[in-house]
Amino acid sequence: MFFSSTRRPAVAGMFYPSSPEELRREVRRYIDGAPRDGEIKGRVIGLIAPHAGYVYSGAVAGHAYKQVEGERYGTVVVIGPSHRYPVTGYAIWAEGEFETPLGRVGIDEEIASALMRADDRIRHLPQAHAYEHSIEVQLPFLQEAIGEFKLVPILMHDYSEAACSSLARALHDVLKEKDDYLLVASTDLSHYPEYEEAVKADKVVIEAVSTFDPAVVRRRIAEHMRLGVPELHTMMCGAGPVYVVMEAAKLLGADRIKVLKYANSGDVPFGDKSQVVGYMAAAIWRERG
Repeated sequence: MFFSSTRRPAVAGMFYPSSPEELRREVRRYIDGAPRDGEIKGRVIGLIAPHAGYVYSGAVAGHAYKQVEGERYGTVVVIGPSHRYPVTGYAIWAEGEFETPLGRVGIDEEIASALMRADDRIRHLPQAHAYEHSIEVQLPFLQEAIGEFKLVPILMHDYSEAACSSLARALHDVLKEKDDYLLVASTDLSHYPEYEEAVKADKVVIEAVSTFDPAVVRRRIAEHMRLGVPELHTMMCGAGPVYVVMEAAKLLGADRIKVLKYANSGDVPFGDKSQVVGYMAAAIWRERG
């Protein structure tokens, strides 16, 4: 199959509006509805944001992107789970551009090439990105919050400690001389227990993420999953991207993390509380001085 160098929107009109005007209004409403967190005194270099349909998770995502609104980032690395394509290693879209209804975002081809040289498991694999939503849904928020930037989109399927650490080290090695990068981990939380069980499971994740230690997150998720909660299929579908962004950010000098907002799909007026998906927004930053 031939793949153009322009990655077209796959979920516009489904996960978010396909009309540029309607999309901009909706994203603007979510960002404007979130506060700028007063505890964040330094440079935000990492975000964790959800990737569900905006009617469910957009308000939570707004809390993440509010923290970088108006800031300048030359390169944004968005790491998402590959829901549909069985990625071996890491799938990068290394050239061209991603398109959304708000316009086109160019790929940072220099950084993408450097990452592929740093780790040969990072491969240009456009077929993995063709129908994947986990990166696409982050882009309108980035376009509205920070304006111009170049994108490095990476999908992963292997969440092992070795795989996550390897990608985190590659990101550190390539980005360590830059000062205008942002790392974004795309993840939802619990799938698909009933409401109260989702809240319990998501609290475990939130408390673990707040330690800023990927090993703690891994351990506490494993412990809770062993309880056998009915219909709890996963506690963090993008766990790998979260581990990578946490580890890479720490290697790059970040020393603070804060979970900014939590909600789940049962919190919206039409949400089904019998089976829900959880959402979290978090920021990672380097304190001044």
